[in-house]
Amino acid sequence: MNFDSIDEHILRLLEKDATLKTKEIANSIGLSVTPTYDRIKRLEKAGVIKKYVAILDKKLVNKGVTVICHITLQKHEQSLLSIFEKDISKVNEVLECFHIAGNYDYILKVIVPDLDSYTDFIKNKIATIKNVSNVHSSFVMTEVKNETALLT
Repeated sequence: MNFDSIDEHILRLLEKDATLKTKEIANSIGLSVTPTYDRIKRLEKAGVIKKYVAILDKKLVNKGVTVICHITLQKHEQSLLSIFEKDISKVNEVLECFHIAGNYDYILKVIVPDLDSYTDFIKNKIATIKNVSNVHSSFVMTEVKNETALLT
């Protein structure tokens, strides 16, 4: 989708604060409320704006351990890849899953309360998924940067 500088300004504002009211956005971009509302709805309908979320503090909601899991599969048949992706999509602890090229097949971002929960996650969820060959876990010590905004 092509969008102009006004659309981009709207997107930047919403990435910083999705709770902004249409009137606040309109004032910031120099348009009236109706065309601003129409632009936002057009961006939503086109899928540029996928959803609005609240970003929570992991520690305050008892999800203080972040783990990056590198997954290797036994076989790389399309049907088995699809099964893995379908199964991993159902696992609540997995916030992100990327099919990658390189030494591993997938990278997962996993958030759990503690190490015991992670052990349970590996034993009772990952180990039960067909075709998983190896799991390499890296535990995040310090979160140096964690941004959600795509436009800067």
